[in-house]
This record gives sequence, C-alpha cells and structure tokens, in this order.
Amino acid sequence: MRVVLDTNVLIAALISQGVCSDLLEHCVLRHVIVSSDRILSELRRHLVDKFAYGVAEAEEALNLLRSHMDVVAPDELEQPVCRDPDDDWVLATAVAGAATCLVTGDEDLLILKQYQEIQIVRPADFAEYETSRPE
Repeated sequence: MRVVLDTNVLIAALISQGVCSDLLEHCVLRHVIVSSDRILSELRRHLVDKFAYGVAEAEEALNLLRSHMDVVAPDELEQPVCRDPDDDWVLATAVAGAATCLVTGDEDLLILKQYQEIQIVRPADFAEYETSRPE
C-alpha cells in the first residue's frame, strides 16, 4: 500500500515514542511511504523552528526519511479543497503518489474522510483501516 504521512505525523514520530513512531516503523517495513519536497521542507522548518533541532540534525533526519520514501512532485490541485493551502499540497502529494491512504492528525483533512479514492485516517486508526482493506 502507498501511504502519505502528513507532517504532523512525521514530527510526532521523530520527537517521541508512541503511536506515530510505531506507525512510521511499520510503514517503512510494510508499505511505500509517499512524500514530497513540500512536506519534507515543512518538516525541516518545524524541526528547526519549533523543536530546537540543529540544521544538520534536521537534515540528517530528512535524509534518513527520504531513503525510505518515494518522493513525488505534485501539481497544484485544480480547485482548492481545504482552507489551509498547505493541506491542499498534502492532498496533491497523495494524488501524485497514487496513495491509497493519507495519515494525519489535521482536523481540516480528517473532516474530508476521503479525497478522490484516497482514504484519510488518524494515526491511531491506521491499523484498523489496514486490516479492513480487501486484499
């Protein structure tokens, strides 16, 4: 399965042990993680500005993540979907990467539940989503 992990999920996976770090590890082992330079740039910015990562430390984390990702170049959506334009880029990444699922904690995305054929789920709900999918 091709899965997009939103920036908030990646941050939680990197800064603490728990649902998101377990999810990241699981997806690295069993799925293809789809991302974009836009998501990874946002991740870098938040790690440095909000979580006191040094620039070199943030780059090291991004390089490690990139080595386990299919990084795609999304096109802008034809029409805005979310009130936050950054969320539209997350959706565009999922579309460009032919993702099955988008995992996020962002309520503006979660309220959609689905975009085109892409399911939008919380990190805590991913295991249930994964097991409920037909083979």
